[in-house]
Amino acid sequence: MNFSNLQMILKNKGWDKARIQTTDGNSVEAIEPVIISASRATDLPAFHADWFFNRLAAGYSVWQNPFNRKKQYVSFSKTRVMVFWTKNPSRFMERLHELDERDINYYFQYTINDYEPEGLEPNVPALEKRLQTFKKLSEQLGSSRVIWRFDPLILTNKISEDVLLDRIADIARHLNGYTQKLVFSFVDILEYRKVQRNLASSGIQYQPFTSESITKLAKSIQQIALENDMITATCGETHDLSAFGIVHNKCIDDDLMAELFADDKVLMNFLGRSSQKSLFTNADPKPGPNLKDKGQRKACGCIVSKDIGQYNTCGHLCVYCYANASEKIVRKNLANCVSNSESLI
Repeated sequence: MNFSNLQMILKNKGWDKARIQTTDGNSVEAIEPVIISASRATDLPAFHADWFFNRLAAGYSVWQNPFNRKKQYVSFSKTRVMVFWTKNPSRFMERLHELDERDINYYFQYTINDYEPEGLEPNVPALEKRLQTFKKLSEQLGSSRVIWRFDPLILTNKISEDVLLDRIADIARHLNGYTQKLVFSFVDILEYRKVQRNLASSGIQYQPFTSESITKLAKSIQQIALENDMITATCGETHDLSAFGIVHNKCIDDDLMAELFADDKVLMNFLGRSSQKSLFTNADPKPGPNLKDKGQRKACGCIVSKDIGQYNTCGHLCVYCYANASEKIVRKNLANCVSNSESLI
């Protein structure tokens, strides 16, 4: 991909396009994203592993716009990186070799929270099991390719700042040596009425964050991370916590990709990076172009990607989740989901 094509992608918030043939023999237009997000909208590894690998074998999937239901065909023909978001990749891990065989790079955003006593994540495995799975995945891929998220941070009438910090510290001790980064965010209840309703119906009395509580948590989380050989970053936060050594994260991260997958010349070209240092100096490759995903929140540092997940298809049914409208809708969608269909819904 040359620079002019890259400029076109950024200008139009789109990707290269091509005609593809579907499994039923139709010729359709599809976008060809270089980076796939799988997925901010649902836990694909936990609930849709068969669907994902079936679509990978088919070479494309279909994404439906949640507002107008318009279909968009997504071809994997030019995909170089897939970023997975999950709370339980145990079944998914068994088939990662299929990505390796297709020479597709990937890494994981792996959320491990501890809200077991409050039941905020009713369908995730037990904490001990999640920790074991995290360690196994890290041993398989390397600590730099499995990023720990404690996301979101929540304060309630039963979860104080000190309780939250104790739980984070306990998980950090277990994951010491198995990850290099801790990413967190502060729950944003007021922006989502459905989240407010879900919390209220579950009897959860959430407490708003204050500047004092944010400062206390940030300072302590950074100390916990340092003690366990991790760096810290916030996800989509407007708060400036740089005074504590905490940076704004890029979950879809070109810097991390350049570090992990430097031998992928096609990817490095897309990112605007040199895949090698100069023969005559020890200088690091120059930073690439501004690839920020303008479709995300202003505080989000992610670069452009195409998400292939769908809302209302995650069976974890976390009480604080904004991606599910209701348990009834989710259960209906999960019951109707067919692993060999083009789209999740």
